[in-house]
Amino acid sequence: MPDTLPSWLPFEIATSYLNILLLGLILSLSILADTLASRTAIPRISLLVLLGVGIAVVQQVFLGYASGSLLDGLGEPLIQLALVMVAFLLGSELTLERLKVTGPLVAFISLMVVFFSFVLVGLGVWLLGFSLVIAVSLAAISVATDPAALRESIRESRDTRLRAKVLLGIVAIDDGWGILVFGLSMAALGWVISNNGEIALLHAAWELGGALLLGSLIGLPAAWLTGRLKPGEPTQVEAFALILLLAGLSSLLGVSALLASMVTGALIANLSLHHTRSFREIEHIEWPFLVFFFVLSGASIDLYQLTDALWLTLAYILLRTFSRLLGGWLAIGWISRSGHQPAGDDHLPANLGLALTPQAGVAIGMALLAAERFPEFQSLLLPVVVGSTLVFELIGPLLIRRVLR
Repeated sequence: MPDTLPSWLPFEIATSYLNILLLGLILSLSILADTLASRTAIPRISLLVLLGVGIAVVQQVFLGYASGSLLDGLGEPLIQLALVMVAFLLGSELTLERLKVTGPLVAFISLMVVFFSFVLVGLGVWLLGFSLVIAVSLAAISVATDPAALRESIRESRDTRLRAKVLLGIVAIDDGWGILVFGLSMAALGWVISNNGEIALLHAAWELGGALLLGSLIGLPAAWLTGRLKPGEPTQVEAFALILLLAGLSSLLGVSALLASMVTGALIANLSLHHTRSFREIEHIEWPFLVFFFVLSGASIDLYQLTDALWLTLAYILLRTFSRLLGGWLAIGWISRSGHQPAGDDHLPANLGLALTPQAGVAIGMALLAAERFPEFQSLLLPVVVGSTLVFELIGPLLIRRVLR
């Protein structure tokens, strides 16, 4: 928010306290969104994103403030904490027992969706006449999936079938694929354009390798410590300390917070088999942060830049949606022909890839990195990714619900 309030107000209030008031208003409005979602067919995630868009309209159109000034820098740490919590809980899904059942399916379907997303989006954007930098950047960004939307939709539906487990497994490793593909793509563009791909490749290697190292350094002692504390408040402190350490150290070291959090969650889930209290405590405090995540994602959109890249945004949305559907369809078809398709209620639907359309924080982060690396394309890249993210966050929960149904 701006440093000063409008002069016509009969009182003064510090910006920090105004931010606290806005957080309270967001949570209060989320209760109304939750009530509306329970009485309609609209997912509450979509309603929260729409709430954020409404805030952006009021802020930018009626009050005349710039986009991204909401909460005066407090929004980014809140979004980071929400994503770390989601990734930590997704890591708990990657137990050895579960991977024995879903591991091959998860790896194969994930790779097929990643491959077709990258190839079809990149080739389609390039054939439309856009530059190689735009085509490759959007192709790499298209690989990313929003784990928060998928996990919340599955939890809301209370689906425990194989398709839900496979989707959770896919989105748990999508961040790793996304970082790897994006890092290699930026390195390749660096070689082609400015011959400095070695730096981009080293950056990608550190972002991946450093995240694995950080997740192990936090996860191994946490797996030994967790469960040795008494249930209740000490366990809550332990769980929240893990989240804060992962978010803070990842940002400080420049590694993937999502990947580090998933490694930590997976280590605790596999090495502390006697209890799941840490994960339950995170689940108890997760939702308010997810509310901030979805609302602030909608509020971060720049309304005045959307029209500058309208046609490219529409093309990217269609290409990414089709590529995800095609990759999943081909993967499920091969699984069926090979005799590995489960029978009965546990069968995997052919439209499974549609559930992998949501994208949010990781995609926007990649777009910011690409814009920083190629500033001459910033005015085109950022509006496309932010605008498409808004659309995918709105329609994604509906598609996930359709796949689970």
